[in-house]
Amino acid sequence: MASFVIEGGHRLSGEIHPQGAKNEVLQIICATLLTAEEVTVHNIPDILDVNNLIQLMRDMGVTVSRKGLDTYCFKAEKLDLSYLESDEFLKKCSSLRGSVMLIGPMVARFHKAMISKPGGDKIGRRRLDTHFIGIQNLGADFSYNAEREAYEISACELKGTYMLLDEASVTGTANIVMAAVLAKGTTTIYNAACEPYLQQLCKMLNRMGAKIQGIASNLLTIEGVDELHGTEHTILPDMIEVGSFIGMAAMTQSELTIKNVSYENLGIIPESFRRLGVKLEQRGDDIYVPAQETYQIESFIDGSIMTIADAPWPGLTPDLLSVMLVVATQAKGSVLIHQKMFESRLFFVDKLIDMGAQIILCDPHRAVVIGHNHAMRLRGGNMTSPDIRAGIALLIAAMSAEGSSRIHNIEQIDRGYQDIERRLNAIGARITRI
Repeated sequence: MASFVIEGGHRLSGEIHPQGAKNEVLQIICATLLTAEEVTVHNIPDILDVNNLIQLMRDMGVTVSRKGLDTYCFKAEKLDLSYLESDEFLKKCSSLRGSVMLIGPMVARFHKAMISKPGGDKIGRRRLDTHFIGIQNLGADFSYNAEREAYEISACELKGTYMLLDEASVTGTANIVMAAVLAKGTTTIYNAACEPYLQQLCKMLNRMGAKIQGIASNLLTIEGVDELHGTEHTILPDMIEVGSFIGMAAMTQSELTIKNVSYENLGIIPESFRRLGVKLEQRGDDIYVPAQETYQIESFIDGSIMTIADAPWPGLTPDLLSVMLVVATQAKGSVLIHQKMFESRLFFVDKLIDMGAQIILCDPHRAVVIGHNHAMRLRGGNMTSPDIRAGIALLIAAMSAEGSSRIHNIEQIDRGYQDIERRLNAIGARITRI
């Protein structure tokens, strides 16, 4: 198990480029199964979750070729369908959350799929009901094999229908859309997720020959087609990395320019950091964060304490609440962080409390942060990363802390952040991997 040793207290300076978006690329790679023709994907991040999915595609029989530093071609012409029922395949799926999005394309094109309970972050229950019910509505049959702990899905023919999703699940919507594009007739999905990454998926599918209307809204109408063809696609910059870099600049009192952020796809993220008092400027498609000795949390108009809460798009992504909580520890003022969507994501705050942060964990979903106003720095500590987003939040805390810190289980950070210590060391951080 690898660890980071971080020497805190160093200011950052210069420019940094965000990687391709993890949450988008997992959907896009699964969507390449919908055609026998070649699909070329640019700006693929070199991170653990993505590399594991690419290897899984190779094992399935997809021809995968690397055409550049971040460009891959996928050709799912001949799949090894027997491998998709093997214990080895199920074992690999169980360790990779993104594998659940193989169901829609497999059932749509090959009329059957098998998937184990997928893994990923330990951040509370992440149910699959939306995925399964949506694809069942299209005509698929689901059964659970208790002996193999796997779901078996089959469908002679998928047929379009109207459905109202019980939650605006991003991966659930993606799975249903990928199944519906090859279904007979018209599918209408209400309460669909509409994140930029899902918009990107729909736009790519339309270039492949799909007929999807209502992109960027929560009402999608999909007219099924007989087949899809190849295309090229470029992954958006990762909005979670952009937000993480804004948080790093604020916590380390650094001047930083984040390059090529696709600002129009960041939604409420910049304004949410401004609510914490963090100054930032849009310069073309870059974000400039000036060095700030102090930043003050806003209050609501009636004077009540500021609440930062996650919500489905265009609300604030839950993936950034861990970062914003850490940023608040050095702000002037207090804020309530309300994590509505996952019940275990705030449990990492005990590590911040050990570092000297003033945080009251109200319950599994809410924490009150009383900021230090940089008057008292956090202390270096010894900690373990429980999930990707808590891992980067702890890294930000350690970079701002007094003394040396050690973070264990950094494979969790590697799952979502490409070559992070080299990129941060290049702008002034002191991080060593051991």
